[in-house]
Amino acid sequence: MEAGRARLAVLLFAGSTLLLALGGVLWLVDSRDAADVLWLVGTAGGLAVALASTAGAVRRHRPTVDVIALLALGGAIAVGEYFAGAVITVMLATGQLLDARADARARRELRLLLERSPRTARRRVADGLVEVSVDEVATGDTLLVRTGEVVPVDGRLLTPATLDESALTGEPLPVEQPAGGTARSGAVNAGAPFDLLATAAASESTYAGLVRLVEQAQAASAPFVRLADRLAVVFVPLTLLLAGGAWALTGDPVRAVAVLVVATPCPLLLAAPIAYISGLSRATRVGVVIKGGGALERLAAARVIMFDKTGTLTRGRPQLVGTVMAGGDLTADELLRLAASLDQMSPHVLATSIVSAATARGLDLELPTEVVEEHGYGLSGTVGGRQVALGKRAWIVPDPAPAWAQRARRRASLDGSMTVFASVDGEAAGAFLLEDVIRPDAPRMVHGLREAGIRRVVLVTGDRADTAETVGRIVGTDAVNAECDPGEKLAVIHAEREADVVMMVGDGVNDAPALAAADVGVALAARGATASSEAADVVLTVDRVDALADAILIAQRSRRIARQAVGIGMGLSLLAMAAAAAGLLPPAAGAVLQEGIDVLAIGLALRAVLPGRTHTVTLPHADVVMGHELRAQHEASLVVVEEIRAVADQISTQAPDLVPVRGLLDRLRTVLLTHEHADQAQLVPLVARALGAPATYALTRTHAEIEHQVGRLGRLLGDIPDEGAQPEDMVEVRRLLYGLYGVLRLHNAQEDETAHSLLPPAEASRLVSSRPPAEPRA
Repeated sequence: MEAGRARLAVLLFAGSTLLLALGGVLWLVDSRDAADVLWLVGTAGGLAVALASTAGAVRRHRPTVDVIALLALGGAIAVGEYFAGAVITVMLATGQLLDARADARARRELRLLLERSPRTARRRVADGLVEVSVDEVATGDTLLVRTGEVVPVDGRLLTPATLDESALTGEPLPVEQPAGGTARSGAVNAGAPFDLLATAAASESTYAGLVRLVEQAQAASAPFVRLADRLAVVFVPLTLLLAGGAWALTGDPVRAVAVLVVATPCPLLLAAPIAYISGLSRATRVGVVIKGGGALERLAAARVIMFDKTGTLTRGRPQLVGTVMAGGDLTADELLRLAASLDQMSPHVLATSIVSAATARGLDLELPTEVVEEHGYGLSGTVGGRQVALGKRAWIVPDPAPAWAQRARRRASLDGSMTVFASVDGEAAGAFLLEDVIRPDAPRMVHGLREAGIRRVVLVTGDRADTAETVGRIVGTDAVNAECDPGEKLAVIHAEREADVVMMVGDGVNDAPALAAADVGVALAARGATASSEAADVVLTVDRVDALADAILIAQRSRRIARQAVGIGMGLSLLAMAAAAAGLLPPAAGAVLQEGIDVLAIGLALRAVLPGRTHTVTLPHADVVMGHELRAQHEASLVVVEEIRAVADQISTQAPDLVPVRGLLDRLRTVLLTHEHADQAQLVPLVARALGAPATYALTRTHAEIEHQVGRLGRLLGDIPDEGAQPEDMVEVRRLLYGLYGVLRLHNAQEDETAHSLLPPAEASRLVSSRPPAEPRA
């Protein structure tokens, strides 16, 4: 339908322009009758299009300025002003063409949802397995779901399973389900093959319901009234009153036609679409695709914004954020190197995170041998002659769990992290903590949205309430709605829409219904197209959510310029209408004058393609290079930050030992403080140049506090003899270390949000795609 409309607009524009031009040539060679015939044909074509457009608006019960063009074209034919009619047709065709391009919105197809839907299932029968259509699965059937396959129907697990439910809940971390647990259709088997007892048919299962939600949300989406149509409520009656008055007072229908000709609302039909197309072009340059002028108008009008959490305010993939060591001679770096070497053979999402973290640290990985996967437990193999195993605590650490293992599980529970335990040569060696961390640019983006006019920021997610509340506090939302399924997200959106224009931002299949239901749906598609990008009005093609604040500023500026161009154009048209009513402008001269007004309105509208105020800060090339270098040093220093907590955790008042603390102090001075001094000398001025000096005050203060705390630790250790440390000495050392660790976590979060988020998207993505095992965030 959209393609047909675009083709019709092109044909009308080409045909009407050709007829007008050929008629002009014939008129110049004194073939005026032939010229009138061509202009009459052009006028008749415009009349047919205006009639169809007006009839469509009447059917939809919507106001339209096309009724003026309809009357002007009909009047031009009635009084024999064919040239004026042909000019009006060209203006109308130009508006139709630009409007079709500006409002050409991508179809909100369910193609990706449907493509992802399972077509077949493997049903267990007496003599083995048989592959059947998913529609043939009945309640009570036993199915086999192999690794990597989508669960075909809702069911109960007959064997344990590891499920990736991100398509349903948005939660990126796999879920371990025991035998007897439930599995929903649409989840992906992220572990070993498992058996499933079907508890629902395919048409009644979760994924089919998700598809229906998208369809219903699309059907319920209310149309958005265009600027031109809104102004038509006032402009059309005014025009008819003026034209009718001129005819009634003078008895000359030509005057009425002249009024209608100059009243043809081409500034409305041309200026607004041109300003919007220019705005769409500007948005594309910052990595935001806005699907048409209607979407741009709604984006500019949005005052409430709702975010999904996973992949939107957070990275959307687990990252290594901490390591808890069991003790012994093995260092955290060496344990990570061994684990990552083994995990190179595993496609598991957590294995990818561990390998990425080791690569980011520059550790040399080896190819493992004798790799064996214990389904449901973990992975084992040989790395450089050492036996390495990774997996669940129960498989790696025998009961009763030692203190370090309990500490790791407690930290994971408090932070909403997952754990991967590791053993080396048969001895438990440590545990890795993995977490979906907050995007560094998310807090700045929320501030930018508020500056752009967003009055309310809401987090709506299927994740746990405690995790969602933490994210909401850090990024600065006004409300948090947690543990919401797709249907509950729709209910929240409908409630918010009662008060204002609502924008929904999401990433993933599970967000598609909410994006389709909101006034403006925004999808993040930097890592590939999903059903959410099909359902969205706006698509971010860069992996930076702060580009959304730029898109809103661009949309608001484009709408403002469109209104200015329309206002000036229509003001001049009103003056011309008064002149025509007074008999000073015949229809032909009025048509030419109207073309001049159109050119002026178009020129004003084209200002939208010029750069305007944006939220994103563009750094000079030299600052970008320096920022990358400092960011690499920052990543390296995070190893020392993690060591602070590890050393503090191992301090004992029963057997005081200051050797690890003294070694840590040496690394704090040579690695950490060296980096902090470089940051103060180079990064702080960089931020000041980009954001202004006040943005650096907190960074400077924490740099001073870090150096102060390291100095206090040095003085304390200097007062304690190597032999004969007392329990109260160890308590004081541990207190200082935990305090320093807390300051560094906050400081690293400040650097991420204030400085590192300024780096260009491609480079920033490359540098932070894999976070090393430290805990830099609160």
